[in-house]
Amino acid sequence: MTEGIETHIAAEGAEKRLIVEPGLAARVAAVVEPVLESLGYRLVRVRVSGLDGCTVQVMAERPDGTMTIDDCEACSRALSPVLDATDPIDRAYRLELSSPGIDRPLVRQSDFERYAGNLVKIEMAVAAVGRKRFRGQLLGTEGHLARIHRDDAPAGEPADVMLPIEDMAEAKLVLTDALVAEALRRGKQAERAQPAFNDNEPASARHPDPSHPQNPFPRGPGKHRNRAQHEGE
Repeated sequence: MTEGIETHIAAEGAEKRLIVEPGLAARVAAVVEPVLESLGYRLVRVRVSGLDGCTVQVMAERPDGTMTIDDCEACSRALSPVLDATDPIDRAYRLELSSPGIDRPLVRQSDFERYAGNLVKIEMAVAAVGRKRFRGQLLGTEGHLARIHRDDAPAGEPADVMLPIEDMAEAKLVLTDALVAEALRRGKQAERAQPAFNDNEPASARHPDPSHPQNPFPRGPGKHRNRAQHEGE
């Protein structure tokens, strides 16, 4: 299933997000998305929050859904000068790069196809069948519609609904044991695909300290500080 999705994306070019952010976050997304795509990454989401002053979180991934701490660092270095030049934020802020994490947002049609069978929570921007919040098993897609088997359907209402992806404000996976097991399986596959370590490489480079998944950056020449994250922290 995943291989077919990625073949389709490669044939059609970069797949666009169907669930996008509004307002200021949209302005930031317009700046960062082409930079990420030029590096071979895909934008998942941008969030701008007032916590800790002002924080701009850019969530990104590779087309296969992976994103390492090194990937976050590379994206952060590439985005910093572009954000300084375009200046989409009119105040000082902290830039954070992160991976989507296990209970990730779904923003593209291929996300809804790849993660079919998992439990999802959906918040609609435009109400469907008289409500805006849905929870249930994702059964796949038909065009730009996602089929959901609701686990919270009141008596007398159909359990299966078709929801327009473009009318969603947010959709994300719900953390379950099955989802964690699948993430671990994919992680092991990715590890096996990595080249063997160089015996002359320092041990610290081969075995980064797992107690420090966040990799801070020094303050740059612009008005923001960078911070790479991993697994949607």
